[in-house]
Order: sequence, then C-alpha cells, then structure tokens
Amino acid sequence: MDFGTLAFLIPTLPVIAFVLTLAFGNKLQSRAGYISIVAIALSFLISVLIFLQIYPHGTVEQSAHWFSVLNVGIFIDPLAIVMLLMVTFVSLLIHIYALGYMSHDPGKTRYFAETALFTAAMLGVILADNILQFFIAWELVGLCSYLLIGFWFRKPSAAAAAKKAFLTTRVGDVLFLAGIVILYFNMYTHVLPEVGGHGTVYLLQFKTIFEHLTLIPTDQLTIITLLFFGGAVGKSGQFPLHVWLPDAMEGPTTVSALIHAATMVTAGVYLVARTFPMFIAAPESLIIVALIGGFTALFASTMGLVMNDIKRVLAFSTISQLGYMMMGLGVGAIIGAEAVGFAMFHLINHAFFKACLFLCAGSVIHAVGTNDLREMGGLFGKMKITATTMLFSSLALAGIGIPVSIGAIKLGTSGFVSKDAIILEGAYSYLHFGGAYGSLIFFFGVAAALLTSIYTFRLWFMAFTGKPRQERHAHESPLSMTVPLMILAVLALVFGALTFSPFIHYLETTYENEFFEEIDPNGYIHGLAERGGYHIPEEPIVHLDLAHDTLIMMLPVIAGLLGFIISWAIYHKRLFSVASIGNMRNPLFRILAKRYYQHEIFIELISLKFTYGVLALTGEFIDRKIVDGIIDGISSFIIGGAEVLKKIQTGVVQNYATATVLGVALIALVLSWGVI
Repeated sequence: MDFGTLAFLIPTLPVIAFVLTLAFGNKLQSRAGYISIVAIALSFLISVLIFLQIYPHGTVEQSAHWFSVLNVGIFIDPLAIVMLLMVTFVSLLIHIYALGYMSHDPGKTRYFAETALFTAAMLGVILADNILQFFIAWELVGLCSYLLIGFWFRKPSAAAAAKKAFLTTRVGDVLFLAGIVILYFNMYTHVLPEVGGHGTVYLLQFKTIFEHLTLIPTDQLTIITLLFFGGAVGKSGQFPLHVWLPDAMEGPTTVSALIHAATMVTAGVYLVARTFPMFIAAPESLIIVALIGGFTALFASTMGLVMNDIKRVLAFSTISQLGYMMMGLGVGAIIGAEAVGFAMFHLINHAFFKACLFLCAGSVIHAVGTNDLREMGGLFGKMKITATTMLFSSLALAGIGIPVSIGAIKLGTSGFVSKDAIILEGAYSYLHFGGAYGSLIFFFGVAAALLTSIYTFRLWFMAFTGKPRQERHAHESPLSMTVPLMILAVLALVFGALTFSPFIHYLETTYENEFFEEIDPNGYIHGLAERGGYHIPEEPIVHLDLAHDTLIMMLPVIAGLLGFIISWAIYHKRLFSVASIGNMRNPLFRILAKRYYQHEIFIELISLKFTYGVLALTGEFIDRKIVDGIIDGISSFIIGGAEVLKKIQTGVVQNYATATVLGVALIALVLSWGVI
C-alpha cells in the first residue's frame, strides 16, 4: 500500500477532532480529551508509516489546482518528515499529560478543541508544497496561539498576553506576506516566460521556486529572504520581536509546552530551513540570520539568570535555544546544506527536553500551587519522578557531555550533541572563514552556553534542593502526567547521542536528491552559494583542526560544567550570598530584572509617546486642515449654490412662465442657427 496517499489525513484528523470535541465535548466531560489524543496518535502512526516507506531517498508529492491560478498540495521530503514525526509525537505526549493537568478545569473541552486545531495548523505548515499555502497555515497557527495564550481570558494578564503575542507576531507576518508578494512578482516576471503561461498555477510551489532561483536577480532575493526572515523573527521569538514569548506563560503550562516545544516557535526555524536554497543564493542574508540568531541566544540567556517565575526562566531559555537554531542555519554560509541538519537536529532535541522541562514545571506548579521559585525548595523527596526527569532534561538543556564518540554513538546528552555541532562544526568554521563576523558568532555561542547552564541548574537547585521555603503539601503527579515525563526525559538523554550521524546524513539528502542533481549536477547548494557570494570549502576547517586544538574542542564542555559548578556553589551550597547581588540596588541586576527596560522602550517610549504622539500631531493637522477643510469646502459650495437657487425660486407663477417662454425661445434660436 502507498501510505503517501494517506498524507492528507495527518492534518485532517486533528481538524476532525477539533469539530467533534466542540460538538460533543460537553457531553463527554473528562473524556473529551481522548478524541484529540486518538486523532493525533493516528496522525503520528501515518507519519511513521510514510517515513518507513520513503526512507532514505523517497518523497511524497501531491498537488491540485486551486482557483485555476494557484495550487494546493502536499510535499514530504526528509526535512518535512522529521518535523511531522516530532510534532505529532510530542503533541501526543502533551495531550496525554493534559488529561491529568486539565482534569479539574471547567474549560477543558475548549482547551482540547483548540490544541487539536493548533496541532493541525502546525502540521499544515509542514506539509505545504507552496509558500502561499504555507502562509495560510502559518496564520492559523498564530490565531490558535492567541486563543490558547488567552485561554483563561477572564484574567486581565492573560488577555493582555494574548493580544501582545498576536500583535507582535503580526509585525513579522506582514513582512512575510510582503516577501511573498515580491517573490510572486519576480516569479511572474522572470520565471513565467520560461515555463509558459500554464505555469502560473505552480509559480509559488517550492520545487518551481528552487528550480528557477537563478532567474531571480540576487538583489531581489536578498529583499525577499530578509522579509521571510522577518516573519521567522516574529514567530520564533528572535530579537527584537521576542517580547511576546515570556508573557505567553499566562496560558496553561501544557500550552506553554506545546508552543515552546512542538509548534508555533519552531515554525519560524522551519521557514528558514524550508527556503534555505533562497537564503544561500541571496547575498548577506545568511550573515544576518547568523548574527541575529547568535545575539538572541546570548541576550535571552542573560535575562534567564534573574527570573523567579519557573515558567519564565524556561521561556527565556526557549528564546535562547531558538537563537542557536537560527545561528546554526546562518552558518550555512560556510558549511552549506549541513547547516540545515544541525539546526533541525537541535530543534528536534530541544522539543524533547523543553517539552519535558515545561511539563515538569507544570507538575511542580500543580503540586505546590505557585510559579515562584523563591517559594519552593526541598521538593526532591516529595516528587522524585518529577525531580529526576527535570534533572535529565536540565542536563540536556545545559549541554552536558563529553566530546568523545564510540563508533557512531556520541557521549553526551541530546542537547550537548546538537549544540556542540552548531558551536564547533558551524561557528568554529565561521571563525576561520567568516571574516570579521566569525569571532563574534563563535563568542555568542560559547557565552550563551555558559549562561544557559547557570540559569538551568539555578532553577533545579532552587526548586528541588535545600529546605522548603513554604509549608506546602507537595505530592507527586498522577501517572497520566509522569509517564510522558519519563518518555521525554529518556529521549532528552539518549536521542541525540544515538541518532546524530544518520540524522544529519538523512537531512542532507533534502537538497541532494535526483531533482536537484538535474538542476545542477555539480552540486545544487554549492552553485547557489557561489551566486550568493559565499564560499563553501571542500573540507570545513573544523574537521582538520579540532583534533589538534583540545581547548577549542572542550569549550562547550567547560561552559556546561562551569555553569553547573557556579549554580551548585551559589544555590545549593550557599557559598556566596545571593541577596548581596540579587537585589534592585545592583544596577546590573536591575537591568536584567527589568529585561533591559524593553517594556518601557517598546510600550511607553515607542508606542505611547512616539507613535501616538506623532499620530496625535499629524492627526490634528490632517483632521483639522485637510479632512475638515474638504468637508467645509463641499458644504460651503452646496450652501452657496442653494442660496443662488433660492433667489431664483421666487414662488411667483408669472416669473416661472416668463422664464419658460424665454428658454423655449433661446432653444429655438440656437436650433435655427444650427440649421443655417
């Protein structure tokens, strides 16, 4: 059987679950969540069957005309199938966990309906075979995130967070849409004559775009890709459009896990990976991606050091890790298509350990009734499963491991393996070949790794060790919550170590199959890189030098272990006084606690004072001088004309009869002249 024919069911089944849950959820009560779980489980099963069928070189392609000038279709290649497997699997575990977590919430029916639609929208993004269909599903993801972040909409903070997320990501979406418009214009102008008039249906199809990239001027490609990246910056929380992500914690913790691990924020990374051939053919674009990604990784990790809300610490870690993924894609300017494998590998590993961390945080909050780390402590003895699984996922987030391989197996947690690849294989190569920016990108990667380790273990030590700081009757969560934790924790530990080489090699085939070989037999990505002004060496310097440079090779290891030691000394052994530096009198702490005054800058200064001030001034001029002037002029003209007509309308019959006779005489005279 050709399982590819069932691909349309992958997003369709969660949509059906959304409809059924809304229709019958209130009658099913606590069992309403099973509809979504069954639907997503079937989507995962179909994804597995398709993977087994197409591995290692196959693809699934389906397309149909839509409104005669566009197409709607499905495209599954190595890049898409690994995302399908991750999203369906992680989403399934989160939905199972939510059975226990949301069991007492009166809105659980609405919750499971919205999360099913959220999952379906993300699957639609992955499966789209053209950029317009991609954008439609992308917008549905944004709508669902708005509904779920504001799930407890009666809380003013939740409603405000939902609006903030929606409006902030709309900035990126407008940029993305502008990029699609410019892309279509270029495809219509430069590509359509090559494919014939009937090709308008497929102008926005990814395969058509990739096949004819060399026909689009490079300056136009740079504009298009930077606009696409603007969309990714909004969705994936890159600087400066990252401000919505920490506030998105106002939704249920399972929503936070879904947004931060499996859906929404990964869409931006997937967009850049999906359109990677466009980026590498566009001069300067990948350099900007690498710099913004690296800066975001470091910038967000500094704020994670001082947050006391357990979910906000994890939120800033998500922003930071998304920065790593973007940096991993950006170094493709030096290492080529291998960068897609590194970034996506970190994305998959991050999904496992970040979902585990958020669900562990939910388990802790469920048990102690607070998000504040300062009110926790001593929970290890009461919540051993939660504490242990959170420790395993913390080790993965902090990147703890040893840069040694036994055969194809690497000795380290999943986070270590993928982060090590981005820093050493990618950023270190950039250090040698990337000119002035290489050292900066490498610094961003290493410094962010150190800070990540510090705030990660700070969280764990504050929550689970020491003496309880509040009298709370904590207890372990039920099996429906702890079983998903254990599965994710195991994957956070071993998935990366066991699958690194086959995963990277499989992802490389995304742009190395027969289709791309027909376009450029000498190497599709290499040819585009030359057009974009990038130089990809035959043998990256990292493979040549790392064996002789032990210090460089050990830097990620040192960063992870040093962060652990610092947190252990401060937050477990109390060798240093936190109170002496962790207070608002310390200017550095105050800057971090205030998040670099981003709220004051974005909201109070830019939005309220500058934007509203400019609008008020210009509005006064436009309203009073232009709009009122036009309306007043029209009314004066009408009133003046009425005054003239009023004088003619005397009401005397004799005057009207005289005017009629004179008018008839005038018409007769004119006609007689015309005849003559």
